[in-house]
Amino acid sequence: MIASESKDIVLAFSGGLDTSFCVPWLKERGWAVHTVFADTGGVSAAEREAIEARAAELGVASHVTIDGGPALWEGFVKPFVQAGEAYQGQYPLLVSDRYLIVDAALARAKDLGTNAIAHGCTGMGNDQVRFDLAVKASPHPACSGWRIVAPIREIQKEHTRTRAYEQAYLEERGFGVQSRQKSYTINENLLGVTLSGGEIDRWEAPGEGARGWCAPRSAWPIEPLQVSLRFVNGEAVALDGEEMPGAKLLARLNTMFASYGVGRGMYTGDTTIGLKGRIVFEAPGLAALLVAHRALEEAVLSKQQNRFKPEVGRKWVELVYEGFYHDPLKADLEAFLASSQRMVNGEVMLETRGGRVDAVAVDSPHILNASGATYAQSADWGVEEAEGFIKLFGMSSTLWAEVNKS
Repeated sequence: MIASESKDIVLAFSGGLDTSFCVPWLKERGWAVHTVFADTGGVSAAEREAIEARAAELGVASHVTIDGGPALWEGFVKPFVQAGEAYQGQYPLLVSDRYLIVDAALARAKDLGTNAIAHGCTGMGNDQVRFDLAVKASPHPACSGWRIVAPIREIQKEHTRTRAYEQAYLEERGFGVQSRQKSYTINENLLGVTLSGGEIDRWEAPGEGARGWCAPRSAWPIEPLQVSLRFVNGEAVALDGEEMPGAKLLARLNTMFASYGVGRGMYTGDTTIGLKGRIVFEAPGLAALLVAHRALEEAVLSKQQNRFKPEVGRKWVELVYEGFYHDPLKADLEAFLASSQRMVNGEVMLETRGGRVDAVAVDSPHILNASGATYAQSADWGVEEAEGFIKLFGMSSTLWAEVNKS
């Protein structure tokens, strides 16, 4: 059977409400559903087993779990930290694992000899754009003529309260729904946790259930936490002197800083589809990485680099947020970012007492420290030189004032 006629379909599966609904919905329409869970972190061994058990309970034809942590670090975390910017100044792109999930699903489809892909994205959010564009624009060698099936979008043609419909649909067929899944849409991976739905969507204060990893203030440790991060060419390679793979380093930072409530925030943003989107997010490890990396850059990059680079970072973030992960401009921007990191080598000491993290010490052989001068303390130039610089530096403004005196 040629791929375009195959009834095998690969579903990107997380075990949550939406993707759980997709399995029986697809099966009842004649598909043999093969689920793929790309473990991009954020789940324990027990939770991973629960996802596999959920797939079996729903009656899938096959299930595959893939370790996506290394690919997520290399494909997203590394360039994101080097870009150093959040979407609209706040949101650290915590659902960017979608692109790696698509890659895993495409690879599985190739193994099965099918060109049918399914996902659990709604027609009301950004993820549908990310999934569909990642499939359509993927450089994957087998990518052509993909059939994309989106069950949640399909039911939205007839039902407006989709979550309630999904819950009822599953329960009518004997499949349980977890209580938190009834209240919130929860996304959890190596990057962090996002929560939406319920009172969050109603512009109300988040309830106690709207919490992921970050400890509440009452549970923060009394003693401050200090950790050191070593960077080579702008990439974190060691934590407290221990070299380790990036995904492991980020996972450890998540655990350490989550207990101090670092990286939790609320954000209302302009989504790709034009609606306002409100979420609670928690990204303790990324928050620590960004603070450390920025502190090192501030010390070793030139003034012009530090001024210009954020513009590149913001554009890179916009492309990734809006689904243009495979656009050639993204690769062009990453070439610039990589070049800018040549001297971003050194060690940064981080400290938190809860709620925020600060870079309290920086050490690098590339710190742009003048041997004969210290800002506001001492200088190896004279008063006349300083006055001459001020005169020339402000010439345009002072001339305007002189010419246009009233």
